[in-house]
Amino acid sequence: MTLIKSISGIRGTLGGEEDKNLTPIDVVKYVSSYGKKLKKDSRNPKVAVGRDGRISGIQIIELVKSTLSMLGITVYDIDLTTTPTTQLFIIEHNLAGGIILTASHNPGNWNALKLFNSNGEFLSKSDGEEVIKNSNNLGNCFVNEIDLGQIIKFENSFDIHIKNVLNLKHVNIDGIYKKKFKVVVDGINSSGGIIIPELLEKLNCEVVKINCNPNGDFSHNPEPLDKNLTDLKNTVVKEKADLGIAVDPDVDRLVFVCEDGVLFGEENTLVACSDFVLSKEKGSTVSNMSSTLGLKDVTERHGCEYFSSKVGEVNVVEMMKAKKAIIGGEGNGGVIYPESHYGRDALVGIVLFLSYLVEKNQKVSMILNSMPSYFMLKEKISLDEKIVIDSIFLGIKSTYDENKLDTRDGIKINKNNGWIHLRKSNTEPIIRIYIEAANKEESEMFFSEIKKIIDTNS
Repeated sequence: MTLIKSISGIRGTLGGEEDKNLTPIDVVKYVSSYGKKLKKDSRNPKVAVGRDGRISGIQIIELVKSTLSMLGITVYDIDLTTTPTTQLFIIEHNLAGGIILTASHNPGNWNALKLFNSNGEFLSKSDGEEVIKNSNNLGNCFVNEIDLGQIIKFENSFDIHIKNVLNLKHVNIDGIYKKKFKVVVDGINSSGGIIIPELLEKLNCEVVKINCNPNGDFSHNPEPLDKNLTDLKNTVVKEKADLGIAVDPDVDRLVFVCEDGVLFGEENTLVACSDFVLSKEKGSTVSNMSSTLGLKDVTERHGCEYFSSKVGEVNVVEMMKAKKAIIGGEGNGGVIYPESHYGRDALVGIVLFLSYLVEKNQKVSMILNSMPSYFMLKEKISLDEKIVIDSIFLGIKSTYDENKLDTRDGIKINKNNGWIHLRKSNTEPIIRIYIEAANKEESEMFFSEIKKIIDTNS
């Protein structure tokens, strides 16, 4: 079983042994350390606490709220919500920070503490390391019964989020309203099954719901990949819908399905939204090193500059701020649009994409055919004692020209017609291998090439 501490939060499988799994003791320990840091940085801090639809979230949120209260911190309990909603709630209410309980795309036996700062952004690397380091040295941080923090219940945090995205400057509300799109929504039986239909209905869309009961009983693997979305694709065709929408359990990743049942592709989500935004205003874009070259192509087509960052929302946001990017994100379907806030947000992606459809006046399949054409292969290797990452990386460095290697995050091999990226995951005990080339055959050839080096050096 697993407990992972990274820039993506404290994430682990449930049950088991303290400090090796996400146990109640670990929850209290890390929440206490986080709260202690907030009290050091802010007088009388107030914190938002929410959860996605996971079954374990109902129990864990009580631990989190009680722990913060016993630190003397005021808690805004927003309960069932999404990651981007929590981020916007922090900004709207001028809070010191926030926590959402979600393990994103991981299966139902996982959960996590995602920790935010007063800007509604993930903790920086240094702040996250401080929370982890101090979790075993809490000292005298709890208060007496007189100074307990108040717990304030908020019934519907979604209203703030929906209002925000409907007021974004380039969103064509009138055009979407007139189109009366028919949309199938797969909410993976989490919070997306509530907030996305609410948003679409405000835009005069006809909504067909599947897996929209937020009971945490994930109807399929929660990662919004092609192989996991068979029901959505079939329902789009059966219902003669204009498009389908799938999200992960905390609604920061977004994938579309074309009207013919073909997946639009998670990598193309950011590319399409960026193409729309860049058609309205010029500016730079950012995605992480494991994302498609399609964003670079589209950005340069608009006469603008593209930059890449290390993997992880924190790193993308940091680069976006440094380069003053007007849009960015990750190729896993995560759109970050600073006009709204600095966080991956499926609702933002939805309103930008629907506006794009209105402007193009084309079916989703036609939009897909106009996207830059690449083939991406995503593989992973489970980490165990036999796998020595350093040996693998040394083998790669001795095989390829040093000028073609990018070692900012794992190791990326840049080729004339594509790239190969290997890195240790922030969210699972695996090595991720992402490969992109002009077509499937070249991607598979690249994989065979790298697999030989891995087998030789592991």
